[in-house]
Amino acid sequence: MLHQGAFFPTVTASFSPSRNKTATGAVSAASATGAPFFSLYTGQLSVGYMPDVFGGTRRQVESLTATAGFQRFQVEAAYLTLTSNVAAAAVQEAWLRGQIAATEEIIKVETQSLGIVRKQFELGQIAGADVAAVEATLAQAEATLPPLRQKLLVQRDLLTALIGRFPSQEPAQKFELASLHLPTDLPVSLPSKLVEQRPDVQSVEAQLHTASASIGVAVAARLPQFPLTADAGTVANRVSQLFITPGTAFWTLAGNVAQTVFDAGTLLHKQRAADAAFDQAAAMYRSTVVAAFQNVADALHAVQSDADTLKAAYAAERAALKSLEIARRQLQLGAISYLGLLTAENIYDTALLALVQAQAARYADTAALFQALGGGWWNREDVRPAKNWDVRFLP
Repeated sequence: MLHQGAFFPTVTASFSPSRNKTATGAVSAASATGAPFFSLYTGQLSVGYMPDVFGGTRRQVESLTATAGFQRFQVEAAYLTLTSNVAAAAVQEAWLRGQIAATEEIIKVETQSLGIVRKQFELGQIAGADVAAVEATLAQAEATLPPLRQKLLVQRDLLTALIGRFPSQEPAQKFELASLHLPTDLPVSLPSKLVEQRPDVQSVEAQLHTASASIGVAVAARLPQFPLTADAGTVANRVSQLFITPGTAFWTLAGNVAQTVFDAGTLLHKQRAADAAFDQAAAMYRSTVVAAFQNVADALHAVQSDADTLKAAYAAERAALKSLEIARRQLQLGAISYLGLLTAENIYDTALLALVQAQAARYADTAALFQALGGGWWNREDVRPAKNWDVRFLP
């Protein structure tokens, strides 16, 4: 497990060779032979251990583990944002293609209407100004196509960049509204438990746990410490004598109790700072959870209304098309003027573009609901199950 080594003793092995000269004019020779020059070889094994009497080490491990969790969920949040942006870009591309297709359909309808008007002009039933008015309407519709196609090219570049490619490596997939499919049943309500899986909620929960553990570390720092040490080794004038010559071994066992008596309130204020940091993290956790519920509620409301909007837009488009067909027949029979035809065409144009917009909005809002619920990263096989920090901040 992460950082569990903090609960075990630390063992250090060392070997120290040295060449020395004793100041024989001041002190006796340090070597056993009495010569002022001597070599010293020391082999030593040191063991240090700090018993976790008051839980300071355990809380440090909790803090580090929670920090690792926070960083992990930050990565998941980045992946979720990227995935949502790719989905939104695909829907936007499909919407632009739908707009282009709708505009081409409008141009086709208006071209047919222009043919009818020209025939009536040839028969002397209408004036040339009427033909010019219909031609102007057709030209206006045709003028909207180049900007839409330019937007589509820009959108393709954006989608290519989002999947990590250069513009010359454009993906082969083309997104059309007709090729996109929604789930069979879109929910209008969801269990609140699902919000917990959001990476942003998991991140602030990990931060709250880190802040909680920091309080325990600060409290333990104000209490006595009990370090234990042990040293064992051997010293000889030659390497060959390290482990075989009697009298060269040494060892030391030592214990210590240390308690801070006076530090001008430093440790106390560190604890108070940890308490304040926890309060801040708790407030951030509450704010993030509330915002997450709001985000999900907004997405559900959008999905709920999208179906009604799409149904109404489809009905309006069908009715407008039927009205246009009737107007065209009436114009051919001379029952209405070209103004009646233009009115019917404008109504149909508006209804057709509104239908495309409603379809795109439904797909975009469904992708937004996917993002609001955290995306489903926990179902990936390459991701470990989410850590339950046992920290809950209830309303």
